[in-house]
Amino acid sequence: MALKRLATSAGVAGSLLLALLVSRAETATDPPLAFTVDEGLNANAFLRQDDVAAHLVLRSGTDPRLLIAFPAGDSGVAVWFEHQTRPVSWHLLTPPTPVHARDEHGRALAGVVAEASLTAADVQIRHAVLSSIRVLRDYEQLHQLPRELETPLATRSRTLTWSRDRLDGAPGYRLTLEITDGQFVGGHLRAGADGQLHLRITGLTGEPPLTPLAGEALLNGTAATDARARETLTFLAYREKLLAGSWRFDTYFGRDTLMSLRLLLPALAAPAAEDALSSVLERLSPAGEVAHEEDIGERAILDHLERNGTRSSAPVYDYEMIDEDFLLAPVASAWLLDSGHGRSRVRPRAPAFLATAISTADGRRSTRGAEFLRNLRYAVERASGFAAHPAVRNLIGLKPGLDVGDWRDSEWGLGGGRYPYDVNAVLVPAALEAVSQLYASGVLTPYLTPADRRLFARASGMAERWRAQAPPLFDVSVAHAVAARAIAAYAAVQGIPARRALAALGAGPVRFHALALDTAGDAIPVMHSDEGFALLFGAPDASVLDRVVQVLMRPFPAGLMTGAGMVVANPVFCAPSLQARFSRNAYHGTVVWSWQQALFAAGLERQLERDDLPPEVRGHLLEAQRVLWSQISATRSMNNSELWSWSLKDGKYAAVPFGASAADVDESNAAQLWSTVFLAVRPPGGRP
Repeated sequence: MALKRLATSAGVAGSLLLALLVSRAETATDPPLAFTVDEGLNANAFLRQDDVAAHLVLRSGTDPRLLIAFPAGDSGVAVWFEHQTRPVSWHLLTPPTPVHARDEHGRALAGVVAEASLTAADVQIRHAVLSSIRVLRDYEQLHQLPRELETPLATRSRTLTWSRDRLDGAPGYRLTLEITDGQFVGGHLRAGADGQLHLRITGLTGEPPLTPLAGEALLNGTAATDARARETLTFLAYREKLLAGSWRFDTYFGRDTLMSLRLLLPALAAPAAEDALSSVLERLSPAGEVAHEEDIGERAILDHLERNGTRSSAPVYDYEMIDEDFLLAPVASAWLLDSGHGRSRVRPRAPAFLATAISTADGRRSTRGAEFLRNLRYAVERASGFAAHPAVRNLIGLKPGLDVGDWRDSEWGLGGGRYPYDVNAVLVPAALEAVSQLYASGVLTPYLTPADRRLFARASGMAERWRAQAPPLFDVSVAHAVAARAIAAYAAVQGIPARRALAALGAGPVRFHALALDTAGDAIPVMHSDEGFALLFGAPDASVLDRVVQVLMRPFPAGLMTGAGMVVANPVFCAPSLQARFSRNAYHGTVVWSWQQALFAAGLERQLERDDLPPEVRGHLLEAQRVLWSQISATRSMNNSELWSWSLKDGKYAAVPFGASAADVDESNAAQLWSTVFLAVRPPGGRP
């Protein structure tokens, strides 16, 4: 980036910081929240108390790191150490507690202090980064940092301090390491007499805090009693927004908010549901698109510097995704309307919710209802082309120049496809159906124009054409003999047993829906878990429903089921080069995402509520439900994590934290918003 270098202040020595620490005087409105999660190489400690919310991550192994993430401003401070020839281990000695201080200009900073030890004789500091979590994420991946963010180290005795203002001069960030046992020599931290390095770690941010959601304002009396899930959701829940996950996604993500809201809806208190939905409406683009992610705090300043040379901190929103645009209508409809017993009725809170005034992303004053209408118009207009002429070219494709667009938003998450199955076969018709129901209910009447009435009156017919015409474009059929050879060959390469998978094939061809279509309309023949969207948002024909569920519930690699859970992708019928893109080290490969299992479970429950299913199909769904919940229960300790991989020993699968292997492309969040949905998605009989 062509940015001017801004001088930063290292601050005074660490002793001044200690003198400035003050205790919080105000009385807490909610009980303090504190919990720990050990997962893979990461020891995680979470704290939310008064105006402080922080997540301390201590990463062990051969590439140690300490990091503190703050929901305030999506900010963080971290130190990376040089690669070690032997693994080293962190131990948390005292949990994080809140601290407050003043910067060199007398402005307030807030954060946490904790004590930890590292079992290493000598570690060398590689880099300290103090900025937006987006900047920390990029540094973790690329080991690159904009030069404007370089922060000099100030040392005094055995205290190391990195401190600087935000790029626009606002209160910034501070990280202090006080060596309580050991020494600092020439950039190296050296252990004390017991062979361990002992540190007091203080991290501070000047970003304004968020407003916590907790207790009866967050969950109602039907929520499961799972303490870990409740703690995770509480840490991520604020009046302004729900955070997608920590440490890497400590801010608003549209898709994560909407899917979490839909799955958590039975267990959420009304204020939390309405705040979450409002956060999406407030961030719509002028055209009505749903914002995927927001750049706030210092990341927003970096964006403005690159685009127009200003140091504005105004949020910058990303509208690159396509699935979120069609998620809003069915999710909002589930909150605004009671659609039980074959008819839709407006819920009592809906009119007041829609009439509430909000500030929009482009600085206007509007109402939730008026903003919601903009998204509904956008969705119907975008869907009109295929409804009129059902051809591949009129499907909803990724935006020009992008190779991502739905939740599988890693480079090869769609296998090179341009038209995702979930968007076109499920979410578009679901959005159209929701528009039709909302229009017929009358809840939108105060916001409709004559043009809206004409447009929305077509939505029901358009939904029918999409449901009938789009899914068949994704049909894949593999002859039985070809499928058996592919499964045997793939299993041999992966080192996994094939016997049960081959036995589950039956006699006919293997039929499933492709993950996506390429630009020519050819199928990307990857089996996938996105059929869960169809189960939750659609009403597939009984024969199609039966086939989909039976195929996917087969043992991997004939289907998606492993002893570690349901994998989100199975490339068994792809060319070897594409199979390699969907490995168990890939972010959207043959790995297990907690929320996708919850999505499938909620979808099965919804389909079993139908009264038009033949007994045989119902029996197959019940068996699928039993198998799926047995796997969910077997990995219960990881259910609040973002995702996990697996290993195989003596023919048995075992869940492995994603990021524990050096081959993994990233690391999993220990706290993930849409992985808390098991508070509402419950096994048969409602057991916690």
